Amino acid sequence: MTTQTKRVAIVTGGGSGIGLAIAEKFTQAGIETIIVGRDEKKLKEAKEKLGEHSYAKICDLSNLSSIPSFVCEVIKQFGQIDVLVNNAGINMKKEFQDVTDEDFQKVITTNLTSVFAISREVVKQMLKQKSGSIINISSMAAQYGLPKVIAYSASKTAIDGMTRAMAVELSPKGIRVNAIAPGFIVTDMTDKALNSDPERKSKVFGRTPMGYMGQPSDIGDAALFLASDAAKYITGVVLPVDGGNSIGF
Repeated sequence: MTTQTKRVAIVTGGGSGIGLAIAEKFTQAGIETIIVGRDEKKLKEAKEKLGEHSYAKICDLSNLSSIPSFVCEVIKQFGQIDVLVNNAGINMKKEFQDVTDEDFQKVITTNLTSVFAISREVVKQMLKQKSGSIINISSMAAQYGLPKVIAYSASKTAIDGMTRAMAVELSPKGIRVNAIAPGFIVTDMTDKALNSDPERKSKVFGRTPMGYMGQPSDIGDAALFLASDAAKYITGVVLPVDGGNSIGF
């Protein structure tokens, strides 16, 4: 890690699953970590679990107009933002022809527009510092076609493009931008999805060369690496952490 004494990170959707696992790795490394979400109870429980170096803040990122004041509040309290992890996201499974404009827009707003909006506000601070690391959470849905998640797929493919565009524009100014594309990770969400669909489950394991699902901590380790000086010459990558799923056959 850097020799800098204090480092401050924001992890959106940090109350559970992958976001919580990332926050766990960050706090263990001594990074002051602000977990952000909508569910006060969930955030409170997560903060108790994380203990020292963790802070919980309520913000509904789909309410775009609330983002600038939220980021200002963080800067006022902590004086800096060194790492931003854009992990908050929603999914919706529906047959293509049944997806309404509202359905589609809701996913795009949360998974894409809010990622742009919070990144823009945080970048304003990072430019003053002349340093920073932004990590976007992508998905296998951006690597290949998955049925019944059209809005999610569109949002995550756009995240990959945005990651590269941000990296090219911001890296000369000291801000690195990367993404992580998790494969099939053991969370409550995947548990439900796969256990209710045995055919999909066997498909997942059949094309994952390592033969088992990843843990949220695997994504946490990758995020900590990308946020650290060990990755100081890495920018604009979309890193699959997927047991080989994206290259499996």
